[in-house]
Amino acid sequence: MGSSVKSSSPITTHVLNTGDGVPAARMALSLHRLDPSMAIWNLITTGNTNEDGRCPGLVTSDGFAPGMYKIRFETGQYWESLQQSSFYPYVEIVFTIRDADQRFHVPLLVSRYSYSTYRGS
Repeated sequence: MGSSVKSSSPITTHVLNTGDGVPAARMALSLHRLDPSMAIWNLITTGNTNEDGRCPGLVTSDGFAPGMYKIRFETGQYWESLQQSSFYPYVEIVFTIRDADQRFHVPLLVSRYSYSTYRGS
């Protein structure tokens, strides 16, 4: 996957623009945690992918706890910045963290009209 830089963040992500065969650089994203008592998503942090399509330091282990999380990727804005249209204005990936002492990787493959997660090595 290209980078040997290790992140201290318990959650990492890597976004690849499969339509152009390049990392999805400068894509805005946000990390949210579900408040189960109120059934609302609370914003934890925002960021942008770097030139390699990664967002290092997304969240620190301080206060990171088990629960349901989501990362919202602003795919529509990304494609607009490339002067291209897109079917999806955003992509949200929802996942459950059971052991906050582990590290988790949330990958995303995007093209203008499709997206998928993949299991990286």
